[in-house]
Amino acid sequence: MSTKNIRIEVMRSIEHKVEGFINSYLIPIEEIWQPTDFLPDSQGEEFFEETLKIREEAKELGYDFWVTLVADTITEEALPTYESWLMDVEGIDQHGENKKTGWAKWVRNWTAEENRHGDVLNKYLYLSGRVNMREVEITTQHLIADGFDIGTDRDPYKNFVYTTFQELATNISHKRVGQLAKKKGNGLLGKMCNIIAGDEMRHHLAYREFVKTIFEHDPSEMMLAFADMMKKKIVMPAHFLRESGGGISTAFETFSNCAQRLGVYTAQDYIDILQKLNNYWDVEGLRSLTDNAERAREYLVKLPERLQRISDRMRFQDDKEYAFKWVEANGIL
Repeated sequence: MSTKNIRIEVMRSIEHKVEGFINSYLIPIEEIWQPTDFLPDSQGEEFFEETLKIREEAKELGYDFWVTLVADTITEEALPTYESWLMDVEGIDQHGENKKTGWAKWVRNWTAEENRHGDVLNKYLYLSGRVNMREVEITTQHLIADGFDIGTDRDPYKNFVYTTFQELATNISHKRVGQLAKKKGNGLLGKMCNIIAGDEMRHHLAYREFVKTIFEHDPSEMMLAFADMMKKKIVMPAHFLRESGGGISTAFETFSNCAQRLGVYTAQDYIDILQKLNNYWDVEGLRSLTDNAERAREYLVKLPERLQRISDRMRFQDDKEYAFKWVEANGIL
């Protein structure tokens, strides 16, 4: 049996567990928070006063902060791309009689939870009056239209490594943005970002469990998939970020520099996430692997230390030559 067919069989053999994952890691729609729980009630008599308060509090937040928040929002709003990508993964089949299978149900319910993140952040940006919403909207449309390539192809093992890593990265980013907002006296934005971070952590825990389960069924191929993803590096979903009037630009790199300056998401975070995954999946302790998988295991065990040495020698770019159209350069937080 080919490697592809084995992976599909493993996906089918553990599919009966997915309903339990949905119950454990997702929240029923009628119980989970919605964007309007945090934003001014447009039908309420105090709507304008509450909006004015948002606009006043937003004045305390600087250029790097707004660039980071806008890029986070755009990344969340490109969700249609991510759903369509995952629905095309081998072993996740939403067609015909399979449209209600466990994996397809997971992807749809995960998408439904994630969709609220871009919704609430977009509305906050609009009410804040601090960004050029038309430019933000153009960038979002470009990102969805351009699609993305995260180096996973249709391989479920690689895709689950990616989502495990990425969901923890977004948890860290949203949590720290919220902390910065709260420090500047913006309690509402701080609370919004913190609860989004909580969603991302639940999702991370679920995908982490998917990979752990696959390790139990197919350890050698799962190890090879994990190592392959780390060799390619985990790229962010918005790595093709661009603004109006041009092709793929340096926008993502410049946004990353803003996030690094703020301490929102850093090279050290990347290393720490890798180490946490190595520990949770007991990469160092796994045995009875194929020769290739054993070499992959050794690579993964040594990789955090290797990346740490590289990170200690690197300096991220601190120039401000690229000015985003989303935000007026009004100083640095």
